[in-house]
Amino acid sequence: MQPSAARSVMGRTLWMRDIKPENATYRVLVIGAIHGDELSSASVALHWLKLAELAPADMPQAVHWRFIPALNPDGLLSQPPRRVNANGVDLNRNFPTPHWERDAKTYWEKRTRKDPRRYPGAKPLSEPESRFVYEEMQRFKPQLIVSIHAPYGVLDFDGPSAPPSRLGRLYLDQVGIFPGSLGNYGGVHKGVPVVTVELPNATRTPLDAEMRQMWLDLLRWMSERASERVAPSGPRQRNP
Repeated sequence: MQPSAARSVMGRTLWMRDIKPENATYRVLVIGAIHGDELSSASVALHWLKLAELAPADMPQAVHWRFIPALNPDGLLSQPPRRVNANGVDLNRNFPTPHWERDAKTYWEKRTRKDPRRYPGAKPLSEPESRFVYEEMQRFKPQLIVSIHAPYGVLDFDGPSAPPSRLGRLYLDQVGIFPGSLGNYGGVHKGVPVVTVELPNATRTPLDAEMRQMWLDLLRWMSERASERVAPSGPRQRNP
């Protein structure tokens, strides 16, 4: 792992890891534990990091992976772990989607009844952790974002191109668009496909075989997308 220059609210280092073959032409950002009480998401991100080091060389194009396994270390290391960061902000509602000032507050007040676990913050990118992802998107310019969550046991997708139908035992079930979410910001408004993996359990890490199967299905879908990009095509279209 490599320390980034970014720090959490409580001053903890936000760690990342790059895996970049010499001929890499496709950039993928993988994020775990944006919610601190989804411990299994960090475990899967770390497990996939190891698998990425052994990624098959027969993919249509080499992949430059960037992993941020634990975006919310303050929530993760809290006793007990907390969904929100140390400022009490849900990082996955803090991204600068259009009309955030109107929509995020209204959604929080009306739809969640001011649930403190889903507080979007005072303004978009008010938190150092969400700013870090925002800045990484500008620096790294990912062509795909994979965000790992729990515990709904489904696969969500936002953005252009056809989504994966399944990863392992997780089947596609698009759960909607939320003000300030990474899927909304990245997938809908920036046009970067966002695969949201919702693991079945927030505290139980899937078995190694399950994590490997999800990984292989992800690589297979990426290979199919890469093959489509190689052939001439018209404009692409498509939507935790």
